[in-house]
Amino acid sequence: MKNVDFLIIGGGIAGVSAAARLAPHGTTALLEAETSLAYHASGRSAALYEPHYGPPAIVELSLASGAELGAMGVLSPRGVMLVAAPEEIEAFDAEADQMNMPLIDPEAAVAAFPALDPARVARAAKADHAQDIDTDLLIQTHRKTARSHGAEILTGAPVAAVMRQGGRWQVTSGQGEFSARVLVNAAGAWADVIARMAGVAPLGIQPKRRSMARIPAPGGLDVSGWPMLLGMNEGWYAKPDAGAMIVSPSEADPAEPHDAWPDDMVLAEGLARYEAMMRFPVTRMIASWAGLRSFAPDGSPAYGRDPDQPDFIWFAGQGGYGFQSSAAAASFIADTVLGRPTDATLARRLDPARFR
Repeated sequence: MKNVDFLIIGGGIAGVSAAARLAPHGTTALLEAETSLAYHASGRSAALYEPHYGPPAIVELSLASGAELGAMGVLSPRGVMLVAAPEEIEAFDAEADQMNMPLIDPEAAVAAFPALDPARVARAAKADHAQDIDTDLLIQTHRKTARSHGAEILTGAPVAAVMRQGGRWQVTSGQGEFSARVLVNAAGAWADVIARMAGVAPLGIQPKRRSMARIPAPGGLDVSGWPMLLGMNEGWYAKPDAGAMIVSPSEADPAEPHDAWPDDMVLAEGLARYEAMMRFPVTRMIASWAGLRSFAPDGSPAYGRDPDQPDFIWFAGQGGYGFQSSAAAASFIADTVLGRPTDATLARRLDPARFR
């Protein structure tokens, strides 16, 4: 049995960033069920820093994360653009305003993303504040930081049992048994599963599938300098990626926790919506995959102490915003665990007790 101060369950961006923040303050171990870190949702992210995207708590955390992510060298220019077809004009202004995106002429939109069909672009808005995130570098930087402070980062360590005994958490995993003063639940789609194991009431964390297709660069064009492109009402998005394009139908279909795969029909429908705005047809897919983004019932994350078990810390429900908000989110979790002051308004927005 290994005794630690802080035991973190989950090796995605939430768990690894929490380990990096907590390790300087006490003995820390992280358990990841898969054989590598960031295997599920974190490994299947669109990898974009768009700080004005998401519910208010996420926007606040994302804006607060920008400077640190930039200093870590994980951000690079990308930009983001919203386009509307003639039949979508009515809702366009509100959506562009919500994402803090200035209006541009349709001609400028086509110049920025030359695969667009000029006849289909009725309105457009573009912002330069969106940036690519080197997600692998970010994960590995947090891993290195945590380990430099003595943290154990264990993969291939599925949790089999969790119990409260003697004022501590007793956890049985594929890498041995642990006794911890504080348990951080950063298990993503499995957050409620871990809670039930621990005898803690679940919050209603709901995994939702999102699919991706990788397709050749439209028309063989150089896409490297193009912005990420969003369809209206989150109907689809497209993003340049290593000389090709990733396209998502932006679905949010409820699912059970599992190693997700795309639904062929959903993917086809999303590709059709994307293709309807383009002057080049989609001729083939290079690859496809899916991930599970997990949401609390009101769409905002659940970060903080469980109201019934104060040493059980929820770090769950990031939705699709985990990477872009990770720096401030990890600081909030560390402050909560260590008993340091946090912003009262933000804490209320994130408090898991709001679901009880």
